Amino acid sequence: MIIGVPAETHPDERRVALTPAAVAPLRKAGVEVRVQSGAGTAAGYPDDDYQTHGVQIVPSRAEAFAADIVVQVRTPGANAGPGNDDLALLRPGQIVIGFADPLTAREANERLSQTRASLLAVELIPRISRAQSMDALSSQASLAGYRAVLLAAEQLRKIFPMMVTAAGTLQPARVFVLGAGVAGLQAIATARRLGAVVSAFDVRTAVRDEVRSLGARFIELPLESAEGAGGYAREQTADQVRRQQDLLARHCAESDVVITTAAIPGRRSPILVTAAAVQGMKPGSVVVDLAAERGGNCELTQADRVVEQHGVTILGPTNLPSAAAYHASQAYANNLVKLVQLMLTKDGRLNLDPSDEIIAGSLVCRDGAVVNPAVRRAWNLPEASAVATSA
Repeated sequence: MIIGVPAETHPDERRVALTPAAVAPLRKAGVEVRVQSGAGTAAGYPDDDYQTHGVQIVPSRAEAFAADIVVQVRTPGANAGPGNDDLALLRPGQIVIGFADPLTAREANERLSQTRASLLAVELIPRISRAQSMDALSSQASLAGYRAVLLAAEQLRKIFPMMVTAAGTLQPARVFVLGAGVAGLQAIATARRLGAVVSAFDVRTAVRDEVRSLGARFIELPLESAEGAGGYAREQTADQVRRQQDLLARHCAESDVVITTAAIPGRRSPILVTAAAVQGMKPGSVVVDLAAERGGNCELTQADRVVEQHGVTILGPTNLPSAAAYHASQAYANNLVKLVQLMLTKDGRLNLDPSDEIIAGSLVCRDGAVVNPAVRRAWNLPEASAVATSA
């Protein structure tokens, strides 16, 4: 069996799908790995490192795609424009694995389905105990939370820690994190390590103890818990959203840094920080909006732009893991290797078993049909249990 690793073509993507060290268990299982020349360079992995680990370097993209499994950071669905060129390189029976934006990027993923290749979207891997080692969404979100705090610290006109100097005591920065998922918890931990006073809010009251264990204060608001499936928050009513926005505005006004991380899969990010809330913040304050790719949690966020409003700096980065490409690639490669190992039989053959909960949850299309129930619902397609079963 052959696994191909093409270079990423998204203009802001520095990560690579497999790192040199990650291929060891694959080669031990008898898998041949081919990497397009230069694919790992931007992440800090030169071709020589791959060759040292027994990887074949191929000069062309077509040769990297001439494989049984193609692993990418961004498949065509998550790589608008450049990703379309890869569709002609796919063939029936082939498996493509990577981020695919399957719930919203319908056109690109439908075109991929028409090639009769199979697509596994890593963002759909179910959040169950058995799949934790394959959870690429979480591994990359953790790095995004870390980088968000560094961005905020760079933009803020204050320092994060308290300092006692001969010139007097410098008070610590106050950081408010909205959303205590993987990214939010890492942001809390990083801000605390830098010495900030940290508070956090989440509509899921079940995360209260996790926030407190990191040394942050959990903000209790008189709102109904919004615990949803898979560890995500469920969508709230318009009235609940308005009440939440009003209450959060008071805490934003007391903070030097606000980091927002709230997202609902396949939906626009909920507005948590209104324009009025930004106006109420202190001049020099910073907002880092990790939900910018889906419209943002801050009403004034613009994706991949720095916005200045009322003396407040608002950042809307959409690909922070790429800024830590070396370790982001390392974590992502480990996720992919575990997923590929799940599909290998003891004698090294490929078995894409749709009865496996992890495979079924992440399999978007197979044999020309869109088989994932969540994707079909998001695209307003009729239920196709018979199609999924036959696949």
